[in-house]
Amino acid sequence: MAGMAGVAVPAAGLSDSAESDIQTGMNASHVSDSPESDIQGADVQGAGGQPLTRAQIHVGEPAGEPLLDAVDLVAGYIPGVNILNGASLTLHEGEIVGIIGPNGAGKSTLLKSLFGLVHIHSGKLLLKGEDITNLRADKLVSRGVGFVPQTENVFPSLTIAENMHMGAFQAPKLFDERFDYVCSIFPKLGQRKNQLAGQLSGGERQMVAMARALMMKPSVLLLDEPSAGLSPMLQDETFIRVRQVNKAGVSVVIVEQNPRRCLQICDRGYVLDQGRNAYSGKGRDLMNDPKVVSLYLGNLEEEVQEEGR
Repeated sequence: MAGMAGVAVPAAGLSDSAESDIQTGMNASHVSDSPESDIQGADVQGAGGQPLTRAQIHVGEPAGEPLLDAVDLVAGYIPGVNILNGASLTLHEGEIVGIIGPNGAGKSTLLKSLFGLVHIHSGKLLLKGEDITNLRADKLVSRGVGFVPQTENVFPSLTIAENMHMGAFQAPKLFDERFDYVCSIFPKLGQRKNQLAGQLSGGERQMVAMARALMMKPSVLLLDEPSAGLSPMLQDETFIRVRQVNKAGVSVVIVEQNPRRCLQICDRGYVLDQGRNAYSGKGRDLMNDPKVVSLYLGNLEEEVQEEGR
């Protein structure tokens, strides 16, 4: 069983993104010694293959201690096959940080490793300075980390209110207070609390999934491709909701298949390639970086359009 914002959900099969990450990891588990075969223009290696400083890895990072700090993570689903090969990420209070990259780059794997769903073989993960490396998902929920998976993220046979109860399972006595809190962000939830989640549109289900994760009032919310499978209009609604959550005081890490739209709402972004940091910077700076546009944004948009056909 895997955690759905701290709530147990079926995990009989891996998501499409996880399967893609595994296949890429198996194909690239032994990287060539030739620098030319590694990430083209990847900042993580630096000139001549020299390691970069923290400032170079986390371009545009605010001053002060990060709320969440992932350092040189090596992780994977299968023993001996690493999907992440030294990936790093920071999240500061009040930020939205995006993770983009080609299919199989390790985006969803990185997000799941932050929530204890993928084993970290080396590296460390800190939350407010505390080492939480490989801590169980339920323990992370109690420490203020929420997670919204890409699929199976609502209970369709339950009402909206019952879904919210599942999100507050660690603090049932606080349900009324927490439900009022999420309704202040998403007013429609209170108006339709008795409607079955299975009767909602894809965009509305994403709203319910985010709201349920917020029932424990997390300081960090991890979102795995919230716009996947949605129409352009519903994608826009979803990104607006992400901003609403952030404005309510929740720091967000978001993995996205829609790179430009993601970078538009993000304070900072990371580009992953083959489980490594390729580029990082402020969202709009990455959107306008010729190398990022040439190597990633164009190809990613073609992939998204192809999947939507």
